[in-house]
Amino acid sequence: QVQLVESGGGLVQPGGSLRLSCAASGIIFSIYAAGWYRQTPGKQRELVATITSGGNINYADSVRGRFTISRDNAKNTAYLQMNSLKPGDTAVYYCKVWGSTTRAYWGQGTQVTVSS
Repeated sequence: QVQLVESGGGLVQPGGSLRLSCAASGIIFSIYAAGWYRQTPGKQRELVATITSGGNINYADSVRGRFTISRDNAKNTAYLQMNSLKPGDTAVYYCKVWGSTTRAYWGQGTQVTVSS
C-alpha cells in the first residue's frame, strides 16, 4: 500500500521559513518523480515545485528563488525548504509522486499559514 505522509507545516510570520517533508512508503521512491502543490479555498491546486528521479527541478515563478525542492532517496523522502515566506504562500501543501508508467499518488496535505 502506497502512503505519502507530509509534515512540517504550521504558522509562521512573514519572512520566516519552514521545511516540509514528504515520507513515502510502498513504492521504490528513487524511480518516481516528486512534487509539491498547493491549494487555497475556491482555487485550483497549483504546482509549486517538482523534481524528477534524475534530479531535474522545476519551480513556479512565484516561488523561484525562495523555495528549494530536494529529495533523499535513501530516506524515501522529498523536501520543500520555504524561505522568505509571504502571506500569499498560505495554503494547504500537498506532496505528489508519479512514475512514467504508473499512476500518481497524493499525500493528505499539510497547512501552511503565513501571518503576523
